[in-house]
Amino acid sequence: MTDQRGRLAAIRDPAARDHALPRYDDLAYRDVFWRERAYEDLADRIALRALLPPTGKRLLEVGAGFGRLVPEYRGWREITLVDASEAHVAAAGEAFAADRRVHVELADAYELPFAAAAFEALVCVRVLHHVERPEAVFAEFARVLVPGGLLVLEFANKRNLKAVIRWYLRRQAWSPFDASAHEYRPLHLSRHPAAVRRQLRAAGFRVEASLTASLFRWPLASRHVPEAWLGALERPLQRPLAGLAPGPSVWLAARWAPGAMAA
Repeated sequence: MTDQRGRLAAIRDPAARDHALPRYDDLAYRDVFWRERAYEDLADRIALRALLPPTGKRLLEVGAGFGRLVPEYRGWREITLVDASEAHVAAAGEAFAADRRVHVELADAYELPFAAAAFEALVCVRVLHHVERPEAVFAEFARVLVPGGLLVLEFANKRNLKAVIRWYLRRQAWSPFDASAHEYRPLHLSRHPAAVRRQLRAAGFRVEASLTASLFRWPLASRHVPEAWLGALERPLQRPLAGLAPGPSVWLAARWAPGAMAA
């Protein structure tokens, strides 16, 4: 996975190792990181459009940062953005000040400041790799969703093709097939897709769809091939290759269905 320098998602767990959290005191994540990653941005948007209904009433994005994905919510009536970074909350508030649909709050995923059943959909992208206790976060997501509400979740894939090849070539010590999370940098954890599915099911979610994304996240490709071309190649592959999950990013669409806990 790419180093998200300065990226602190909305996950201020009181029990977490605060000293290990990446610095997130400026907008380099917006102005430097994403400026150089047009293809990754497009791959995220392709996946989000495939999993999130284009219209709806109330949507929450957790770890929304500066509001990169807000244009994808144009058909939603109310949009709430949450992030743990004061700088990003301020930037998002300024960027969408004229849009009455958008509300921005400083908060974390372990204790969302909203009533139960407040939202029809919840989006969480590039956040889970900073979460040490995903079970607690998923339980909080379930609390704020209406019964039948939709969670669109992205996470760093431990079992990606590059990791599998390196494992078989004995170029890495850790197994991509082990269900435990792999901490590749302090508080940067990749996860096995099956483990995330189990954690979601324990929280009462039923996974309905999955995608594999950023399939061409290779330095040579991103430098020499236009992102539109890479996106055109990726779009028809995200769903058919989801079971193999070769990409460094996995996307899931899951419904809050309390009965799923007993299934």
